[in-house]
Amino acid sequence: MHALPTLHRLAFAAAAAGIFALSPAFAQDMKVELSGKNEVPPVTTSASGEGMFSVKPDGAISGSVTTSGIDGTMAHIHEGAAGVNGPVQVPLTKNGSKWVVPEGTKLTEAQQKALKEGKLYVNVHSKEHPGGELRAQLK
Repeated sequence: MHALPTLHRLAFAAAAAGIFALSPAFAQDMKVELSGKNEVPPVTTSASGEGMFSVKPDGAISGSVTTSGIDGTMAHIHEGAAGVNGPVQVPLTKNGSKWVVPEGTKLTEAQQKALKEGKLYVNVHSKEHPGGELRAQLK
């Protein structure tokens, strides 16, 4: 068996380390489709929404929701399993036609656990439906 010369082994190790150092941490990406039927209780509405959220391993969360057919008054990420209402965890801010996660927001360890268990959802509230008109679970 021939051993690689030391210089080649060092070059290979350095190249491998560089590749891993440049690789971004993988994020969990979630596409959502918001609907009134997902609200608790269900809401009859012609409004709809869609969005994308991304959570990095350190809990950093980013993303947004775009809606149509609704004049949204508030939007949040709440804690609660499908079919269950729960408290606000992350308030979203209005930015043009989108509701966005404020820059620099991080989920706590408890919130990350809830996400893994399917117990976080996003919803958009309206004047007609102050408890929420559109909802989607984050998964």
